[in-house]
Amino acid sequence: MARAVHALLLAFRDLPQPRVLRVLAQSLTLTLLIFVAVGAAIFFAARWALYHWQWLGEVELDMAGILIALALVGASWLLFRAVAIAVVGLFADGIVADVEGRRYPEAARRAVPVSLAKSLRLGLVSVARLILVNLVALPLYIPLLFTAIGAPLLAFAINAALLGRDLEAMVLARHPDAPRLARGDRWALGILSAAAFVVPVVNLLAPILGAAMAVHLIHLRNRDHP
Repeated sequence: MARAVHALLLAFRDLPQPRVLRVLAQSLTLTLLIFVAVGAAIFFAARWALYHWQWLGEVELDMAGILIALALVGASWLLFRAVAIAVVGLFADGIVADVEGRRYPEAARRAVPVSLAKSLRLGLVSVARLILVNLVALPLYIPLLFTAIGAPLLAFAINAALLGRDLEAMVLARHPDAPRLARGDRWALGILSAAAFVVPVVNLLAPILGAAMAVHLIHLRNRDHP
């Protein structure tokens, strides 16, 4: 965990770099556009269905619209991690290349460029894995809803496990011959990244921080074990 915390502190120092800030702006803009487009489509489709089939009166229809909007806000909070990581995956090569070029030039020289198609595939696999694992865990979520913190803790543990794997994959895509992180390091990476997604404002930076942290964690390991 100490090495992961060190990697996180180094990742914070990478944030002000122009290329990292550019990727941050691009990823946040694209994430916001995806949420607005999908949210608007779901909202108007639901309103149209309710109106078309005359299920509700005018007042009930307005109330349903408000409830749909509130549900979309809640769903956006829950799905932000999935969409943000998928979007950052599209730009991950730029973040990883920037951090490696400044901090780990030898690793940067050995790196293999990652195509847009491969980045897109990594992002889609990440989203699909998140949805599938949470669906499998649904029978556990339901009884835990009756406890005070059971369901949030399970969600946090699942997010941590998946984030550690996804962020590691973003870096190893440039270094296909490099060994994977030790399980403890991967868990630490996932836990710190998942915690960042929980903190307001910091959650907007979490995908970029996570990607930079993964770079440091992998290459710090290599320095410790040449």
